[in-house]
Amino acid sequence: MREHIRQRRYHVELGPPRQDSEKLLENLEQFAQKYRRVLDSGYVAGITDNSMGLLAFQGHETIIELGLPVVPGQVMIHLNTFHTKENLHEILDTCIALGIRQLLVISGDGSDRLPRLQPHELGVTEVEAVTAVELIAYIHQTWPGVFEIGAAFNPYEPREHEMEKLRRKLDAGATFIITQPILKQNEVVDEVLARYPELPVFVEAWMSRRISLLSEAVGYEIKDDPNFDPIETLKQLHRAYPDCGVYLSLLGFKTQYHLLGDTWPEPDGRTGEEA
Repeated sequence: MREHIRQRRYHVELGPPRQDSEKLLENLEQFAQKYRRVLDSGYVAGITDNSMGLLAFQGHETIIELGLPVVPGQVMIHLNTFHTKENLHEILDTCIALGIRQLLVISGDGSDRLPRLQPHELGVTEVEAVTAVELIAYIHQTWPGVFEIGAAFNPYEPREHEMEKLRRKLDAGATFIITQPILKQNEVVDEVLARYPELPVFVEAWMSRRISLLSEAVGYEIKDDPNFDPIETLKQLHRAYPDCGVYLSLLGFKTQYHLLGDTWPEPDGRTGEEA
């Protein structure tokens, strides 16, 4: 993942179509167009797993159904704990067959329609519920040396509680982290960088103008700003965190994507167009 930062590869979030979509064929084609555009740009497609607990098609099955290419190092599958053990193995075995090695493992958002991994299924006895920590450890135990696994970090949670969770995720085998979306330099993220200077960190940039959606996503109220400019905020994050990667959520492919070439500075401080 350090290479992704050095090569200035954005991680671009993509959500597969929901299973209850009334425009499924149209949504599948839109997903395919976005996916190909991301890969053609040299970026990384981060494919979500039932985001916000809404039942959607899985990333690996969408790639297969649409006959999409997999470029090594440019596809990252999100994986949460709301699966059966059989489905978990099917997802990861298919990822191996497709050549997908990067995973973002999260606890995830559940719903009544989704099953959830149970501790005894993963050989765990000391916890009541499976979290990202147990899932990361299980994947490494079952497929040793196969996957490069990242974890999420939420700077909005109580600091020491989240720092302890991060320590456990790293001990379980996470080798990079992606933060929840931040709108400016964040002192908790700064502390992570100070504690773990060798850890690849990707700060998440919120590319929607709707701050209310961000509040819903992170579970904490964030003050709305009618003057919020996602592209300018993205540039500010690059200046604040020049040694971090960036993960883009809710990117506007029609209104914002073409502007990305002028946002990530070269090592000498120049942007893409200036270089």
